Formats: sequence, structure tokens, C-alpha cells
Amino acid sequence: MKLAVMQPYLFPYIGYFQLIHASDLFLIYDDVAYIKQGYINRNTISSPNGVARFTIPVPGASSNKLIKELSFSSDVTKVLRTIEQSYSKAPNFAEVFPLVERVLQHEDRSIASVCMRSYQEIFSYLGIQKRFRKTSELDYDRTVSAKDRLIALSHKFGADCYINTPGGRSLYFKDDFEKSGVSLKFIDTLPLQYQQENREFVPNLSIIDALMNCSRSEIGRLLRMYALN
Repeated sequence: MKLAVMQPYLFPYIGYFQLIHASDLFLIYDDVAYIKQGYINRNTISSPNGVARFTIPVPGASSNKLIKELSFSSDVTKVLRTIEQSYSKAPNFAEVFPLVERVLQHEDRSIASVCMRSYQEIFSYLGIQKRFRKTSELDYDRTVSAKDRLIALSHKFGADCYINTPGGRSLYFKDDFEKSGVSLKFIDTLPLQYQQENREFVPNLSIIDALMNCSRSEIGRLLRMYALN
């Protein structure tokens, strides 16, 4: 069984969804510190004027608080307007924009809940079943090191493989995991492109861009364009 653990991000880029796709269980890491100026509450899309950033405020945001203690603002009117104006002529706008609306207007405003709703909605749209849990709802030892927390979570769910992002190569080592009976793999996104409304391709935009421009089968193909090493 393959496990992946990651902080929640708002409509992240396709590489994040490849991590979910590669795992059998995806844990939303919401009992760790909030990162200000990161991608937890913002991302980028393609607009008529080029790449544009959208942000949803997080009242009281602080790196001294845990993600689970914070919530998104309920005022998403401006963000929705930006997305609508940017993609109103996109091939899949009629299907995808209501999905985005449901996520951003989700009644439970906690960061983890809104983000988890987005992952669930997107994989449901693609016809792919995935499993999600929040780490804040789990019983495990939070006093140990980051590495040992991930190993403990792997053991908790009987995972024999833990998948991490490429940035984890400087933090985690395969020998440390293998000593505990867990294989450590890193996911690397392969070079990919798709049609972006007659513009030169811009990589690493929010998944919203791919959803608006690509068919379900095309996104399924993009989700499989990774290597586990």
C-alpha cells in the first residue's frame, strides 16, 4: 500500500495531483505549522493579460499557528470573478466553473476541509476513486521528528511504501525508512504540455487551468506522467 502525506494547497498544480494519483491513501497534513506567503491559500492561472495570481485571505494567519486552527475567508466573490473572466471561453468552462464554485463556497471554511473538498470534487469529475484523511483527526505520536511521524503514519495504515515530493530528497533518506520496513520513493513529474487557449504553454499553473482546457481523458494521461524513484 502506498501512502502520501502533504500540506493542503488551494487548487495546486498538476504535480500535486500526481502525488495523490500515485498513492492509495492521501493524508492531508493539517496538524503542522501554517506557511505564510506560500501556496496554501493562493495559486496562479492564465488570464487574457498573462499569468495572474488569485488569493483567498486567511484571517489571523500566522506561522505560529497550525493549519488546522485556520480558515479561509468566506468572501470569494473577487476570486470567482477572476476565474470566470479568465476562462469564460475555455472548452470546459460550463462543467468546471460550477465545480470551482462548490469548492470555494464550501460551508466548512477550515483550510483542510476546503482543500480536501477540491481534491474530492476533481477526482470525482475525472471518475477516479481516491481516499483522503486529515492527520489532525488521527491518533499518532506528534512529539517525534518529522521523519518518524511519516514512518509512524505509514505503520498506522499498513503502508509498505511512502511517496514524497522531490524536495524531500534533502530531508529524508531511503535507508532510514527501510530500517523501519517502509520503502521511500520520490515522485518526479515528467515534461508535459497541453493546449492553453492558443497561448504559449506556461507550466505549473493551478489545476484549474488544465481542467478548463483538457478533456477528462487528457487530464488522466497527464496525471500518469510521473516517475517514482
